[in-house]
Amino acid sequence: MRDQPGLIDTEDAPRRLVGRRIYYRKLRTAGADRWRRLRYPFTRRTPLLLDSAFNPRTLVAERTIVDKRPLYWLAFFAVLAAAGPLAGDTLLGAATIFGIYAAINVIWLLVIGTAGIFSLATLAVVGTAAYGAAYMSIHAGLPWWGMIAVGPVFGLLFGVVIAIPATRIDGFYYALLTLGLTELCRVYVVQSQALGSATNGLYGADGILPDGASLRAQLVVSYYGAVVLLIAALALFRLVNGQRLGRLLRASPERREAFAQALGVDYRTARIKVFLISSAALGVVGGFYAVNFRGASPSLFSMDSLLLLLAMVVIGGIGRPEGAVLGTAIVVAIDRLLIGLGPLRLILVGLIMIGTVLFLHNGLVGIKQQFRNWRDRKRSEHRAKRDIRGGEYMPEEATEVRDKQLIAFRRFQRGVRESLKPLITDDLIEAHRRAPCGPHDDRLSRVLNYFRRASVVDKYAILAVRPFAEYRLVALSGQRGVPPRLIDDRSFATEEEAIHAVFLRRVQDLLES
Repeated sequence: MRDQPGLIDTEDAPRRLVGRRIYYRKLRTAGADRWRRLRYPFTRRTPLLLDSAFNPRTLVAERTIVDKRPLYWLAFFAVLAAAGPLAGDTLLGAATIFGIYAAINVIWLLVIGTAGIFSLATLAVVGTAAYGAAYMSIHAGLPWWGMIAVGPVFGLLFGVVIAIPATRIDGFYYALLTLGLTELCRVYVVQSQALGSATNGLYGADGILPDGASLRAQLVVSYYGAVVLLIAALALFRLVNGQRLGRLLRASPERREAFAQALGVDYRTARIKVFLISSAALGVVGGFYAVNFRGASPSLFSMDSLLLLLAMVVIGGIGRPEGAVLGTAIVVAIDRLLIGLGPLRLILVGLIMIGTVLFLHNGLVGIKQQFRNWRDRKRSEHRAKRDIRGGEYMPEEATEVRDKQLIAFRRFQRGVRESLKPLITDDLIEAHRRAPCGPHDDRLSRVLNYFRRASVVDKYAILAVRPFAEYRLVALSGQRGVPPRLIDDRSFATEEEAIHAVFLRRVQDLLES
């Protein structure tokens, strides 16, 4: 067997794996489908998305957790719950600010992401609700829980006012309009004596704890209140974005509204509904802000706060709540915990934001998918350069082949080609030119037998345009009803010349394989 060319000795052939399975944590199936019966409240979503399949090696039914984000969120909230008694006062204060701004950004994603309305009046809605709740507490004696309850009313009223122009204009012009409204609100509260222009804010509202409570107790209560606020914002995002309103708006993205409207999707009404729901939710955040700080300040309407809010969303990524939370954590940590750097911390935030825009496609949460795309592209380039394998399946491709016999067949074909290439010489080509129809010697016969066993798809053939006068080279399609295609414009006067031209074509393909 070793002396016959074209055959590979299996004892001397190197042993290598034909592929590997993508590593995921596998779970054994047991009992009924409990996870599939569980649902989030008011939704049809399951807590964990599982994929069941049989292991081809062990023939055991296994389950794979396809989306692990619920587990990550659970671990994140477990850390937040345990960090309250352990963190210091400075860290608790920064964490409270993080919870408030993260809730604002998650709700803002409903406006700019789900609804597609480029509104920059998010902080204006929060500030209006905070000032309204603080004013009602100071002058009407409203308790702290009443401030949180009345905040959505102010937020909804202000949302109705700024939602009316959204029915007429959109995009860049609407963003400028909302930015101007935010600046007008700031100028008004700064100059209004009733809203505390003399004290640079409206303070003296009711709080959760009495005035005599210790600073530590106030920080802990404010921290856990901010955590509850963030959880409520995330639940609202899932409830709106994952249900009917979110599906309608995903079916009518920007520049495809006419197509969605032709299908019967009333995207304008859906956008306004999402905008008003977000405004009421931002009012809740404003009410909590007034309770936490026992008042409100004009800094809510300032351009500095708005730019920091934009930096949080850009760094984290637009469209996913985990991006809003991650971006908020980074910016708040730099702004609140690195106060010793002074103005340099704002420059650091700007550099991070510029780097995110230049090198990342969708913020920090898009790094994983971007890396996978880059890895797949490099693998494709690497496969294209590995011509030495001669058409053999790559190890990463072998797992996708159901008939494993094809892997062995391609490996055998590679060995045959490698053994035939040294036989291609000028003398062999000249021998075929002299006698294309035979007789042939042993070397030429082996080469021709290999050529004749080729697949019908793209196999070279001779087309007799005029019998005994003109011949052309064609390639067979291998499909019923599909005619062969011409290879080039050359024509041959005799059949022997055409047969030799086909032989030269096949020799060239063999040497280039």
